[in-house]
Amino acid sequence: MKRLFKFKYPKIFILVIFILFAYILFSSISIASYFSRLGEFGYLAIFLFGMLFPFGFTTPFSVGFFLTLDPNNIFLSGFIAGIGAMISDLFLFKFVKFSFQDEFERFKQEKFTKKLSSAIKHTFGKKLQHYLIYAFAGIIIASPLPNEAGVTMLAGLSHIKERWLAVVSFICNAFGITLLLLI
Repeated sequence: MKRLFKFKYPKIFILVIFILFAYILFSSISIASYFSRLGEFGYLAIFLFGMLFPFGFTTPFSVGFFLTLDPNNIFLSGFIAGIGAMISDLFLFKFVKFSFQDEFERFKQEKFTKKLSSAIKHTFGKKLQHYLIYAFAGIIIASPLPNEAGVTMLAGLSHIKERWLAVVSFICNAFGITLLLLI
């Protein structure tokens, strides 16, 4: 156990372990069929696994569920899962905005951050910089990557309002989950 905490990036290491565990778990036909049977709970299961989609350590299991699921209506399932994921993203947003605001302000004052921000503004302009932040965060949110990164970008690097985050989160998550269901 002591060695685990000597890693420079223990959270990333644990995340990789969870991903490998989920891959091994869903590679087993009997376990995959068990998760597929959870789909019998209908849209409630889809909603709950949608809520698990944004969180880094539960994303691999949510992805496995969506890949093994064979829903009657893929688009309605993506819509319902997108609502669940949006609710989780709003929770993350409130938590990050409230808990990390002081660190975001300090981070913005760092020499490296000021230089990077200046270089991006000079290269792309301020308006395009905002669009790039939204686009990159949207890609992260739509992908099976942990949404914490995308939501943190929006909470700390932009002045997005909660209602716009809800719209961005829903569209990106619903799109990403629908793509998983189509596979």
